[in-house]
Amino acid sequence: MKKLLLPIDGSPSAQHALEFSIELSKAIPGLSVHLVTAQQPPELYGEVAVYVTKEKIVEFQTHHAEEVLKPARSQLTAAGVPCTVAVVFGDVADSIVRQAQSEQCDTIVMGTRGMGAIGNLVMGSVATKVVHLAPMPVILVK
Repeated sequence: MKKLLLPIDGSPSAQHALEFSIELSKAIPGLSVHLVTAQQPPELYGEVAVYVTKEKIVEFQTHHAEEVLKPARSQLTAAGVPCTVAVVFGDVADSIVRQAQSEQCDTIVMGTRGMGAIGNLVMGSVATKVVHLAPMPVILVK
């Protein structure tokens, strides 16, 4: 394992995945991390489109996403783990997998909210979808 993709959404479970990744980097010299946050594309309808352009919403989403990534990037840098960052738009699970492939990541490490089987059946789960879509190993951290 040389490069892992770490999706960050600001949740406690993403923080746990970040901490796991830092510990993993201590055991695997030379490991680098590609941080990503995925955003659903904005949907404009009705009167909202009159007042706010799609470009402005994307700008707001990008700024927010960059703020979500800052603490994770700082923690990795402080731990001496090389990292890169990206903000992507699209279906969240699909975007995570596409980003892992385009960055040639060996593994995806991501948090899961731990909803359990019933929660996943009713509401779906980004983590579950990533596991099914990804051609590389996915480590889920609770």
